[in-house]
Amino acid sequence: MLERGFSALRYRNFRLYWFGQMISLVGTWMQWVAQAWLVLQLTNSPLLLGVVTSLQTMPVLVLGLYGGVVADRIPKRTLLLITQTTSMLLAFVLAVLTSLGLVAYWHVLVLAALLGTVTAFDMPARQAFVAEVVEPADLLNAVALNSAIFNAARLIGPAVAGIIIGSIGVAAAFYVNGVSFLAVIAGLLSMRVHVVRHVGLPSSVLESVVEGLSYVRTTSTVLTIILLIALVGTFGMNFSVLIPVFAQDVLHVGATGFGFLMSAMGAGSLVTALALAYVGQRSTSLIVWGALALAVFELAFALSPLYPLSLLLMVGMGWAMVTFLTTANTTLQLATPSRLRGRVMSLYTIVFIGSTPIGSLIIGGLANVIDPRAAMAVGALLSGAAALWAMRRPVPHPREDAAEEPESERRAA
Repeated sequence: MLERGFSALRYRNFRLYWFGQMISLVGTWMQWVAQAWLVLQLTNSPLLLGVVTSLQTMPVLVLGLYGGVVADRIPKRTLLLITQTTSMLLAFVLAVLTSLGLVAYWHVLVLAALLGTVTAFDMPARQAFVAEVVEPADLLNAVALNSAIFNAARLIGPAVAGIIIGSIGVAAAFYVNGVSFLAVIAGLLSMRVHVVRHVGLPSSVLESVVEGLSYVRTTSTVLTIILLIALVGTFGMNFSVLIPVFAQDVLHVGATGFGFLMSAMGAGSLVTALALAYVGQRSTSLIVWGALALAVFELAFALSPLYPLSLLLMVGMGWAMVTFLTTANTTLQLATPSRLRGRVMSLYTIVFIGSTPIGSLIIGGLANVIDPRAAMAVGALLSGAAALWAMRRPVPHPREDAAEEPESERRAA
């Protein structure tokens, strides 16, 4: 029975990738918490924290589609090796600047923009790479297991980061993140991967982009999911801006309390991801219901006066978010032919991460001018409205054989 929940791990390449990511993502979440806390210490401004978040995600908006084209044209493992190595070097630069006491706000801005540029190429390749190392029947399990380690890291990383920041200092979290990239790099180098060659790709980058956008526009399943993710991502997923402000100014629990708030969300996310991996069945209705539940929990969090209650609501937010995103991710990949998957998943990346700059500026500015509680409540209400809109546009089940293409077109391992 237990094997059913981990069926994707029978693929050697997926095992190597999964275990490497498991270690690396803990470091990534540590840096996420440490960077947010560092900016607040340097500026004491939620608006300026929102600017950092925007600069880190804005390149995804500008370069995301091009990143998808690159992911469809060159071996995804090669691209991932480049992006992961670059991210490691950026983490070490921030660590050195911080430990030497030289770090300034503009340093964080520049490094955030560079990391965002790397992300524009990394995430489409990472999303599409999973479908090349498992069979279509195990794709939901693989996506759910990836979500599980992402959220296990969300559970462990922020809590450890909060303790380290409070006892050692911010720089230590950045150093740990830099070292953690070695695990995923080693996993990628250890894989036995055969290059997937797609036939009939457009000769120019512009034609490739247009082809991908045309597919999304004319495929109702994909279009509805992409639009919903864009709206919820813009208004309902501004955790990097609002949660540290709540920890510092509303709940008054400091860096350690901030870390445990994010860990509570990670706990809910982890349990949900493991449940989805074990069940192995998806319902497209979960996409909409997950988005609506996220809005409800966020609204309750905005009104919560108690730290223990806020922790419980963060667990609920984690459950709703993973239900929404994991089901959406799997449905998109199953609905998309492999020759287009890099471009479609780049659009997924754009609307998931790239919508954050707009939302961060709006919600961060609102929190700065009015009140953090009001800012989160407004975002929750707008996200709920988006979910209700999507309910009026039923998402049909995609053709399960969309990913079933000739072996030379599809399989990389």
